[in-house]
Amino acid sequence: MTYTVIGSGVIGLSIAKAIKAHEPDAEVTIVEKELKEAMHSSGRNSGVLHAGFYYSADSLKARFTRDGNAAWRVFCEENALVINKCGKVVVAKDATELSGIEELYLRGIRNGVDVRIIDEDELFLIDPNVKTYKKALHSPDTSTVDPSMICHVLKQKLENLGVKFIFGDAYVSKSEEGIVLKSGRAVKSDKVINCAGLYADKIAHDFGFGKHYTIIPFKGIYLKYSGMSSPVRTNVYPVPNLKNPFLGVHYTITVEGMVKIGPTAIPAFWRENYTGMDGISFRELWSIVGYELKLFIKNAFGFRTLAIEEMKKYNKNYFVSLAASLVKQLDGINFREWSKPGIRAQLLNKESFELVQDFVVEADEYSIHVLNAVSPAFTAALPFGEWVVKNYIFADKR
Repeated sequence: MTYTVIGSGVIGLSIAKAIKAHEPDAEVTIVEKELKEAMHSSGRNSGVLHAGFYYSADSLKARFTRDGNAAWRVFCEENALVINKCGKVVVAKDATELSGIEELYLRGIRNGVDVRIIDEDELFLIDPNVKTYKKALHSPDTSTVDPSMICHVLKQKLENLGVKFIFGDAYVSKSEEGIVLKSGRAVKSDKVINCAGLYADKIAHDFGFGKHYTIIPFKGIYLKYSGMSSPVRTNVYPVPNLKNPFLGVHYTITVEGMVKIGPTAIPAFWRENYTGMDGISFRELWSIVGYELKLFIKNAFGFRTLAIEEMKKYNKNYFVSLAASLVKQLDGINFREWSKPGIRAQLLNKESFELVQDFVVEADEYSIHVLNAVSPAFTAALPFGEWVVKNYIFADKR
């Protein structure tokens, strides 16, 4: 069998890995419009390996995040990749958020995740500068890694298994025998696997899938700390609003030990709206802003409030003030430099005007479309790739 994977982000790489594990003689080609792997979400994310306690037990995210955390730990150890096992705490600002701590704990226990509720004295031993109201949640298995390096090593391993890569050539259209690229090159295959992230919905529409969905991009940026002494020892998160997929401004300790606060979740105006007007697509601008205006007017899932709040985060002083509420003392002046922006490819249901929070895959015998692989897709990628391959490619062989 021959397979063509569109997209060399962590999802495309993981699915290719699973195909070769099940069918070593398979001919697998990965097509990527950029000049190297993981140039978008996979190489621009926080690098956090989440533990899996945010998600309800009936979600795919819950299982894949828990298993993915363990799988990437093993991958890093086997390939001599650095991993920062710094853990994580979720803290409450007042009594109203204690129920949120309890809910996250219960979700973690149902999902088989190592979490526990701690008091202020126990929190002090973990990180004396972090503050909470009476209780906090501790996740010892949360870690950080270098996502770009992981994807690079995974790409090298796939090449060693015979997987072919076509870089710098974008998908243009489907064909009777596979797909056609921007260069005019035809890539023949028995099955096309769409892992195009920001463009997954557009490609799916060509194949007759994802008709009820569109991608709404959100821009995520962090502020990096440049002071001498680190303000925190562990990742520190607020209690999130579980009605939307964003976790609020928090502290992340990178694999190198650098501290950053963020991210934003600012509605973007086109799919690669990273910086200023660079790479503007007026066709995308018209379509995406149209949906965002509808969401703003309807205030669907609190979008109007979210958009206003997120735009305020371009003000560094305001951004730092949100992070300052999680700790006792903060040298805010040393948060000076913005990180490289990332874009979250968030699926929107065009009929219900709701953000889709779980993984979404649609397929037939000729093509598979990963329509929604949002955070924590990096953490979940390896078991998710295995699940896709088992359920959509080799299901009849089990």
